[in-house]
Amino acid sequence: MRLVRLVTALCTTATLALAGVAPAGAGPGLAGRLVFLDAGHSADGGSTAQVPNGRGGAKDCQTSGTATDGGYPEHTFNWDVTQRVRTELSALGVRTELSRADDSGPAPCIDVRAAAANAAQPDAIVSIHADGGPAGGHGFHVNYSAPPLNAVQGGPAVTLATTMRDSLADAGLTPSTYLGDDGLFARPDLAGLNLAEYPAVLVELGNMRNAEDAAVMTSADGRARYAAAVTSGIVAFLRQSA
Repeated sequence: MRLVRLVTALCTTATLALAGVAPAGAGPGLAGRLVFLDAGHSADGGSTAQVPNGRGGAKDCQTSGTATDGGYPEHTFNWDVTQRVRTELSALGVRTELSRADDSGPAPCIDVRAAAANAAQPDAIVSIHADGGPAGGHGFHVNYSAPPLNAVQGGPAVTLATTMRDSLADAGLTPSTYLGDDGLFARPDLAGLNLAEYPAVLVELGNMRNAEDAAVMTSADGRARYAAAVTSGIVAFLRQSA
């Protein structure tokens, strides 16, 4: 068993190195911490049933998200990257919980996901997405809830967003060229973030409608690079907040 764990850890370190991200390594502030990972959207097309958005309004329960021009769906990209992040965090001793069980059937509504995340009492909540922006724009942005609805959203969530933005940029990824403030974007309309009682961000890793970003997203190596960068951001935040 110890040998299996060692091999897993070495493989994770290799993945981080290939992705251009300095290996986080196990150490103080990681063992036993809990991260709630939300692979955005649903494989079944979603539902237009209205659910609370956290600010007195309502939003669709769930959607299938966007897709590349070649038909690669966002929900599948989100699921793949989330699984990679989970594997890397587990190798570092970080516990994880997921918002959905697979990429083949119905998924919980956004308010149900937020409730599950809060019930887990995690150290961080990270929702993985890809954008469907203008074809001429590319790059990532990290969303956080603003104006804040509680003290966590006004402090730790902004720290998580900034730390994640810095880690993605350090990995060589480009901040969004079409919106956000140097890779950060304050949003009042994202239910999962508005309902969060623990530090939460929603990461749009790139623009699926942009040919350059789409080429990376449809590549296994590209998804590994995204996952390694997200993992690095999570680890950096956990160590800061230890």
